Amino acid sequence: MSSGEPNKTSGQLHSVKGNVVETIGNVTGATSWQQSGKEEHAQGEAEYKAAQAKGYAEGTIDRLGGKKDAVLGAVTGDRQQEAEGNLRHDKGEVQQEFNKNT
Repeated sequence: MSSGEPNKTSGQLHSVKGNVVETIGNVTGATSWQQSGKEEHAQGEAEYKAAQAKGYAEGTIDRLGGKKDAVLGAVTGDRQQEAEGNLRHDKGEVQQEFNKNT
């Protein structure tokens, strides 16, 4: 997390690297590698989940804001605002789906 923001790719990388280090520790009997690998794996999983939660929350904000803009545009007859609101809503929906906890 070099930027201070959680990142899914970085989280996955650390998770996998931690598993590899732990496996090497298990094979060689090096307890320090086992522990280091477990810790890096856990940190990677936590970073991934934090990035996922952040992305889902951002999607929720876009979805709700887009819906508000679309309705307001429809009510006032502003077709551009309505269309932009619908696009923002759809973008938020996709972002939520992409970041859904499974």
